[in-house]
Amino acid sequence: MSTTLIINARIVNEGQVRPGSLYIEDDLIADISDDPSPEMYRRQADRIVDAKNCFLLPGIIDDQVHFREPGLTQKADISTESRAAVAGGITSFMEMPNTNPPCTTLDLLEKKFALAAQKSSANFSFYMGASNDNAEELEKINPEKICGIKVFMGSSTGNMLVDNEQVLERIFATAKTLVATHCEDESTIQANLQKFKQLHGENIQPRHHPMIRSHEACLLSSQKAAELARKHNTRLHILHLSTADEVNLFDNQTPLENKMITGEVCVHHLWFTDKDYLTKGNLIKWNPAVKGLDDRERLWEALLDGTLDVVATDHAPHLLAEKQNPYLSAPSGGPLVQHSLQVMADALTLRNLPIHLLVKWMCHNPALCFNIKKRGFIRKGYYADLVILDPEQKYTVTSENILYKCGWSPFENHTFSTTPTHTFVNGKLVWENGKLDESVKGVALEFNRQA
Repeated sequence: MSTTLIINARIVNEGQVRPGSLYIEDDLIADISDDPSPEMYRRQADRIVDAKNCFLLPGIIDDQVHFREPGLTQKADISTESRAAVAGGITSFMEMPNTNPPCTTLDLLEKKFALAAQKSSANFSFYMGASNDNAEELEKINPEKICGIKVFMGSSTGNMLVDNEQVLERIFATAKTLVATHCEDESTIQANLQKFKQLHGENIQPRHHPMIRSHEACLLSSQKAAELARKHNTRLHILHLSTADEVNLFDNQTPLENKMITGEVCVHHLWFTDKDYLTKGNLIKWNPAVKGLDDRERLWEALLDGTLDVVATDHAPHLLAEKQNPYLSAPSGGPLVQHSLQVMADALTLRNLPIHLLVKWMCHNPALCFNIKKRGFIRKGYYADLVILDPEQKYTVTSENILYKCGWSPFENHTFSTTPTHTFVNGKLVWENGKLDESVKGVALEFNRQA
């Protein structure tokens, strides 16, 4: 048995911040003490980590990433992006199926799990992708092992747009696990794009992106997903919400554990607005688009009142050369996992909000939404997925400290007010003051669901 004692911590968990220490035996939290440095555990611990009065948080659970493997590994791969993730305090991720080939069969899904077991520094799960012709395959999913089914109800990378109405009905009617949706109405987007091409030809600019991938496109698709979920009593999770209009589809009266329809917001939609296209251009070109200030503020309000539930990244790296193309040929997406914790910590500080909200939206609620076994909380008997966050140590993002394979960040040259100093995955110290232990590997997440 290996043992670790974390002393002099400010433990952030379940709405509270309190001084104390934490004792780890192998991969589990064995004890949590109000004593900041208990002598009994000091005598027997193999390793003592002094948190130096910094925050000790549960590891971040990111329910939406694109790590590009297989087939797109010139942009990213499971090894490089999971390293960036643990450097940023993310201890578990759920990865999307729009790779090459798209992950739309159980065989391809198993191959991704095998790759991650060999390569991932963080814990992992993978979505099975829906298409117009794999409904039978989706019905074979083991809900105890797979995080969910991903349905693109708008354009996507690869041939994964599900636009067959009968197939959509079948997916929502038969899903044995959570259905996660990308909601943008494709016909609305294409009509808007043609209008802008008529006005601007090939000279469409990044600032036009939220008008092409418009409020209407998002709302129409999200409404459709919610209607299908209510019709079939499907467990639905709508990803990367970007508009004030969509908030009204959700409810803040039902406890999260009992919600059938939940909503996710991504860090870029909580940080940037459409004004930032003027300086960032295609670097903040995402789908759905970053929209206006009113949208951003409404998303914050919905998180605060419990209408929306989860904050994630939609980490989706592309090569810088691709992002520097003209708008029409520049891909959508950007790298975020290394800095999402810092983005949210600074955003809370700017809004004079407490740190425990970050833990609620990025740790507790993803665990509850997806019914993840023994993760997302600092509790005895739970896996010791943990991050120490120094609230006083500033951190400037530079080309030298970016760990993404693509080598760039929309936050390059930005200085954050906090730094993640230590990350533990299953009780093992994988990241310590800028150094990665390459020997530490994550494991597949398990889910409290009936097969």
